[in-house]
Amino acid sequence: MLLWFVAVTVVGMTGALVGQARHRATVDAKYTWNLADVYSDVAAWRAARTRVAAEVPRVREFAGKLGSSAETLADALEERTRLDKQIARLYVYASLLADEDTRLGEPQGMQQAMQQLHAEFNAQASYLEPELLRLGSETIERFLASEPRLAVYAFYLRDIVRRAAHTLTGAEEKLLADAQPLAASASNIYGILANADFPYPTITLRDGRPAKVDQAGYAELRTRPDRQDRQAAMAAFFGALGAFGRTFGTTMNSSLQKAVFYAKARKYGSTLDAALDRPNIPVPVYMRLVDGVNRHLPTFHRYLRLRKRMMGITDDLHYYDLYAPLVASVNLRYSPEEAQQLVMKASAPLGSGYVSVLARAFAERWLDWFPADGKRSGAYSNGAAYDVHPYILLNYLGQYNDVSTLAHELGHTMHSHFSNTRQPYPLADYPTFVAEVASTFNEALLIDSMLREITDPPTRLSLLGSYLENIKATVFRQTQFAEFELRMHEMGWRGEPITGEALAKLYLDITKRYYGHGEGVLFVDDYVANEWSYIPHFYSDFYVFQYATSFTAAETLAARVVAGDAATTARYLAFIGSGGSKYPIDLLKEAGVDMTTDEPLEVTMRTMNRIMDEIERILASR
Repeated sequence: MLLWFVAVTVVGMTGALVGQARHRATVDAKYTWNLADVYSDVAAWRAARTRVAAEVPRVREFAGKLGSSAETLADALEERTRLDKQIARLYVYASLLADEDTRLGEPQGMQQAMQQLHAEFNAQASYLEPELLRLGSETIERFLASEPRLAVYAFYLRDIVRRAAHTLTGAEEKLLADAQPLAASASNIYGILANADFPYPTITLRDGRPAKVDQAGYAELRTRPDRQDRQAAMAAFFGALGAFGRTFGTTMNSSLQKAVFYAKARKYGSTLDAALDRPNIPVPVYMRLVDGVNRHLPTFHRYLRLRKRMMGITDDLHYYDLYAPLVASVNLRYSPEEAQQLVMKASAPLGSGYVSVLARAFAERWLDWFPADGKRSGAYSNGAAYDVHPYILLNYLGQYNDVSTLAHELGHTMHSHFSNTRQPYPLADYPTFVAEVASTFNEALLIDSMLREITDPPTRLSLLGSYLENIKATVFRQTQFAEFELRMHEMGWRGEPITGEALAKLYLDITKRYYGHGEGVLFVDDYVANEWSYIPHFYSDFYVFQYATSFTAAETLAARVVAGDAATTARYLAFIGSGGSKYPIDLLKEAGVDMTTDEPLEVTMRTMNRIMDEIERILASR
């Protein structure tokens, strides 16, 4: 269950806050999450951790005994489940506390302590899968038939048999488990450097004000109407990252070598094979996405030309123009309370039961709303505290994009809530491949709700543009990332040097192709080569492609729900309560979408072209 989900969009600051300090102590408590629901305080957490750490060795007491009876096997799996659930809860508290201020040593130490405890737990339990494989599928099926307590573990046990060729001996599995804290080092080092220690630059805006171009500042500055400010911010930000290219190249190489080591140790043919085999996703699904998006680059280039027209740019469209408002005269702003109402209203097609949980999330402080010094950037939902409730981290500043991010993270939270309340713990943790479906689905409901009420041409243009931006950011940009990640891993597998310079060249070449640099569609400045080091997702092997696949799945399902398809609505609600009870491809098929075909991407591309048709009609009428 040790899993959390990060939104695509990094939330920025409003113009009024550029360059100003943001102190957590000044934020009204109602806009901060209530971690006391997990543990009353750090002392209570430490007491619980000490108790659980002392109990971890118990999971090994069943080693060599699993085949003695179905009852013994059930006892062993229940003990493992009990400890895993407690460790997940401990981990949630430590990670959320650490993300409040990444500069503080004590919470970071708590998080490291949990990484070590989780590794120790996995090492103690490492005998399980090799020993189960020695029992054989016939014995496992006989045990399943004779012991009712094993029913909840049937999917897990049969999946172990499926992955037999890649499961090692007990001693080898323990060695791999013992190495987990070391394997996480690259990602941990990157996170501290990027969020807490990096010397981000400060620029002077055209109006004479200084602005710090840290991650939150960059996310806002790149949206400013003034092109010169946007260009200066992007050049300074990526230039600063490039100055540390050797360091970022080294951390990325360490992450890649970890992936290569584990894939080879488990006898896979590539790191992609290893990553996709665990959730049983066919490799062609990944390749079909990359090939399909490349096939539809002319549609993306149509959008870029439309963006240039809407922005009134008469010379070259540049990369630093990608985040500026499409309609500069529209400046939508929403308070947290207004955002809550918009999201709940948009969610009405899913029924009162769904909306009532949203209301609980707001009332019971499941969310941490505003940016603060040292706070982790971006947004995520963490639903791993099974017996509590999910938590959401935001960096909310009131733009429409922030409302959309709120809807996105609440989608994750509802997925976790319904899976945790409808599934037993062993089946509650849903696979990553379906994780972004519920979040993107909520964004689709939000934009549909907004467009149903707004007829004012400038505002409607702005919202339609935001919809296109979501497609750009989630389908095209994430697939661009996925292709970069694939090529990067192939380099690592072949033993080629993985340096900041090599990765920058690879990234720039792919980016220029996606954005039509050679065809004069958009000019990609050379400093964009360093953008790869801004993306933390590359430290989670082959994660980003699932944003794109989930978006296309969600688009297909949401279109049916907003059209009033009661059957699809029922299937969708069943889907978000299904957890990990089946393989992700099968979960989505039951919801009504087949990700092994081109249909979801084709539906999304038709929708994109239809929206661009409407925008062009509005522009022509004006």
